[in-house]
This record gives sequence, C-alpha cells and structure tokens, in this order.
Amino acid sequence: MAYVDHAFSILDEDIMTDSDSTYTIHNRPPIKEIALAVSLPVFGVTGIFMAVNRVGGDNGHGLFLRFFGAVLFIPGFYYTRIAYYAYKGYKGLSFNNIPPV
Repeated sequence: MAYVDHAFSILDEDIMTDSDSTYTIHNRPPIKEIALAVSLPVFGVTGIFMAVNRVGGDNGHGLFLRFFGAVLFIPGFYYTRIAYYAYKGYKGLSFNNIPPV
C-alpha cells in the first residue's frame, strides 16, 4: 500500500465526518471588497469621460486618462459582476471568489 498523508488532503470528508468538530460556512458579503469593486468602475468611467471631453488639456493627458480609466474599469466590473452573481445565488459563484483587500 502507498502511504497517503491525510494532513494535506484536498477533500473535506475528514472535516465533515468528524463528530467532535463543527464545520460551518460563512457566506456573508465582504463589505470593503464590494465597495472597492463598485468604486473602481465608477472612477474608470469618470477617467474615460474626462479623456473623451479633453478635461486634461492636451492629447498626452487624454491618453493617460483613457488608459487609467480602462485599467480601473476592467477589474472593477469583473469583481462587481462576481459580487452581484454571488448575491443572486448563481451556482458556482460565492463571495469567496472576491480577493480580500
């Protein structure tokens, strides 16, 4: 027989079958992470809007604001979508998919 180290097992069967321990899942929404996820696309859209309307003055500022707005918008939209789907209870998504701040 091959030796199997159960300390590094990826299965939760040992935790769930022990009668001495309790295993609970806390699926509360992480407030700070969701606030950051919602604020990123807001600031990203603001940066893109400022670039389109040439608030910065010249083309160099406009290119920087477009790039900066896109860098803020893309991950913010992604994590806001995950938070929304986890709140709605879609299968396979939970608040644990949002990285901690």
